[in-house]
Amino acid sequence: MSGSATTTVRAMTVDDAERVAALSGELGYPATSEQIVSRLTAMAEHTQARALVALDGNGRIQGWVHVYGRYHLESDRTAEIGGLVVAPESRGQGIGRALMGEAEAWARERGYGQVRLGSNILRDEAHRFYQKLGYTISKSHHRFQKAIL
Repeated sequence: MSGSATTTVRAMTVDDAERVAALSGELGYPATSEQIVSRLTAMAEHTQARALVALDGNGRIQGWVHVYGRYHLESDRTAEIGGLVVAPESRGQGIGRALMGEAEAWARERGYGQVRLGSNILRDEAHRFYQKLGYTISKSHHRFQKAIL
């Protein structure tokens, strides 16, 4: 896909599942390799979703991003960042910026007018990162969920 001398961004594959699962735990969403494979396989059925990984100069995955299209009756369609994580030891090296740049390019190529994302209110460092990339806080809200299975 793309990259610099030290970072390469490419499509995520099932072979990346173990490292992606480990990084998911960093984001606060623990997952097994099997869960990642299952989710990535299900996502492959949808043309309006993409998962990307960033590799360092040694070919080790140091981060990932998931972007997908959202369609609402109440607003124009948008691209949403489902998750972004960079290994703690690799933060501040441009990996998150490279991943977000690729996610934005994916969205732009598909005609999405904007990219949205949510971030836990406690993640001040992440908020500063997104603001440096030009994102603004548009609203605060509660997210509700209910298990149905």
